[in-house]
Amino acid sequence: MVPGLIVDLEAQRTCIKIPTNGYNELMKALTKSNEHVLAIGACFNETADSHLICVQGDDGQYQTQAISIHNQPRKVTGSCFFIFSSALKASAGYLAKSSIVEDGLMVQITVETMAELRRSLREMKDYIVTCGRFDQSDSQELVCVQWVEEKCTLFQKSEYKENGKIIRWTELFFLQRGDHPKGEVTDSAEHNRLTERIARAFCLALCPHLKLLKEDGMAKLGLRVTFDPQEVGFVAGSNGQPLPAQYLNALDSVLIPVIHSRGRKRSDEPIVMELIFYILENIT
Repeated sequence: MVPGLIVDLEAQRTCIKIPTNGYNELMKALTKSNEHVLAIGACFNETADSHLICVQGDDGQYQTQAISIHNQPRKVTGSCFFIFSSALKASAGYLAKSSIVEDGLMVQITVETMAELRRSLREMKDYIVTCGRFDQSDSQELVCVQWVEEKCTLFQKSEYKENGKIIRWTELFFLQRGDHPKGEVTDSAEHNRLTERIARAFCLALCPHLKLLKEDGMAKLGLRVTFDPQEVGFVAGSNGQPLPAQYLNALDSVLIPVIHSRGRKRSDEPIVMELIFYILENIT
């Protein structure tokens, strides 16, 4: 399984979404797999409104079902795995064939298509497989393999307590990240260290104000930091609005030195990151 990889099953279209930070794990799976079969587990798809499951009946046979939100139309269905098999013969009259197998997706492709797919994965390029008969374009379906920018969810990376309250950093999103050559994954250690320092500075700056922030309904806080050759700065807010001036002033004195410590070079690619924090009651 590649962390963060999900499968979206929709009408006439399936998207296999691979996070760019999962490249190394995918390459391990690619290297270990049989040259004719590529099978990879998918993560639970939190954005889907239904999900495939495999249920064993009283007769011992397994059946595929889709569980969904009550009274909600099914638009996107999640899958537990996908399999690409190069068992399809060109003489069969199909470009490719897709089908549901238990709680996953099976795509039968030709040997030539498998070679192209593997090459695209190694080069971190998107790839589209068209499924259906050669002579029935109206009923053809697409299986799209897409590389997507990573979303990192980090729990309890930073947590500080004061006056009966806790401020906790829970999530990190890279809204924009510098491009790197296809097939090459940059070392994220520098980014991790920087975001941890930013999160720590944010928490420490607001610790004296946690009680007042929570009482004023600002228990969820967002911090967006921009690193650009032309501009470096931050925006902090809650409930879709910037934080009041008294809190921004407290953040300025602590955050600005940390943000500017990264330095700037004209060759740097833009980075925009967003950190999410929660103010909680300390019940211990």
